[in-house]
Amino acid sequence: MRHQFDDIQLGSIELFCLAAELSGFTAAALAAGVTPAAVSRSVARLEERLGARLFVRTTRSIRLTEGGRGYYEQCRQALSQLVEAEREVSGQQLEPTGLLRISLPTTYGHHRILPLLPAFRARYPRVKVDIHLGNRNIDFVEEGYDLAIRVRAQPDSTLTARLLEDAPLVVIAAPEYLARAGVPTELDDLARHECIQFELPSSGRRISWLFNEQGKVREIFAEGGYTCSDDVLGGVTLARHGAGLFQTYRFIVEKELADGSLIEVLAPFAGCSRPFTLLYPHGRHLPLRSRVFIDFLLEHRKQWQGGG
Repeated sequence: MRHQFDDIQLGSIELFCLAAELSGFTAAALAAGVTPAAVSRSVARLEERLGARLFVRTTRSIRLTEGGRGYYEQCRQALSQLVEAEREVSGQQLEPTGLLRISLPTTYGHHRILPLLPAFRARYPRVKVDIHLGNRNIDFVEEGYDLAIRVRAQPDSTLTARLLEDAPLVVIAAPEYLARAGVPTELDDLARHECIQFELPSSGRRISWLFNEQGKVREIFAEGGYTCSDDVLGGVTLARHGAGLFQTYRFIVEKELADGSLIEVLAPFAGCSRPFTLLYPHGRHLPLRSRVFIDFLLEHRKQWQGGG
């Protein structure tokens, strides 16, 4: 095998990755115990070798170029692979450590993932968890996330996608609303009801309601005087207080359906669902803290898919 890298070049790659992760030459220098000038020279050597700019520099900050972002992802994976190889050869079985950053939708976060985290940290006490709850798309590299869960995840060749759950949908209303407005029995009845709307925060587009009609999916854009955006739980709260009908995930309202504070309607047309998908950067050599968290979630996937 032809010799392609010397110690200086490998060191430059490590300093480049530190600067990308910490968003600055000074922060990288402090972390590595060198001077900011040494970091700057290392990055300059890489840029000269590659014939491409890796960072856009201003007087106050740096950020990766598009090419730099791709190079960083590849370098980070390669360095992780080298560390893992050394551990395997030396027989080290290290305990998962470090900060795990995850981004979760509000609904799935509150009802599925957050309740599990104490058990995860009891199993892996040296892993700290930083949680982002929201429904916007995140940038794994620029924002430093390890994993994310999303609904309707878009195909992305840089990410690995694992289906966690096809979550069944249900139309719900409070008993007082149904006593006032009547119980819908056919899909066409929705036109005469107050239907609470939800808008996607990324596009402002209203989410359609999905129904199973004679084995085919029927999509309906229902109308109403209430619209929520960003947090689906707002629609559930409105429905619980008699504002109207709302279509949401069954796992969110299981307790309310059981105690009668919410009522399911149009049950003969149920059977549709939406997927929740686990996303993480593509590559075999993830940090150990990410791998054990992925395995932990997959342990619970069968329970969720069974509706439990």
